[in-house]
Amino acid sequence: MANNAKLLEPLTVGKVIGDVLDSFSPTVKMTVTYNSNKQVYNGHEFYPSSVTTKPRVEVQGGDMRTFFTLVMTDPDAPGPSDPYLMEHLHWIVTDIPGTTDATFGREVVSYEIPRPTIGIHRFVFVLFKQKRRQTITPPASRDHFSTRKFAEENDLGLPVAAVFFNAQRETAARRR
Repeated sequence: MANNAKLLEPLTVGKVIGDVLDSFSPTVKMTVTYNSNKQVYNGHEFYPSSVTTKPRVEVQGGDMRTFFTLVMTDPDAPGPSDPYLMEHLHWIVTDIPGTTDATFGREVVSYEIPRPTIGIHRFVFVLFKQKRRQTITPPASRDHFSTRKFAEENDLGLPVAAVFFNAQRETAARRR
């Protein structure tokens, strides 16, 4: 499917595939929107001040008997040139029914506002299809999180959708 290559290209160029994920076939449409009108597209930049409230994450695929897990991480913490905390976990929601949005799921790790301090950070949303309704054990720490390891430990397999945005610290002049 040529469409998959097109969907994966920005994830590959942005090194999301490699740093965070293995290559996968997107099979579900996931839409991430901040403040009801700012949709996340791969590689677009958002100001941290525009992502302070959790986004609406819509899942278009499966049905009400299909459940998904959403993970949001920052693979560039504390800074892209030395991301020794890689990955920093920002959010986990499980048991999201297909054709609904994340508010219908179970928030396992609460949404943490992206606050990059040094350089441009990637904030990655990854969607996994669950094999069944299941209990996900939240990680002990938000730092040193591994999306791959988390998926493996919870028997989630490869992702079915992913999207990322970039953000950097806002200067005082930019905040006005």
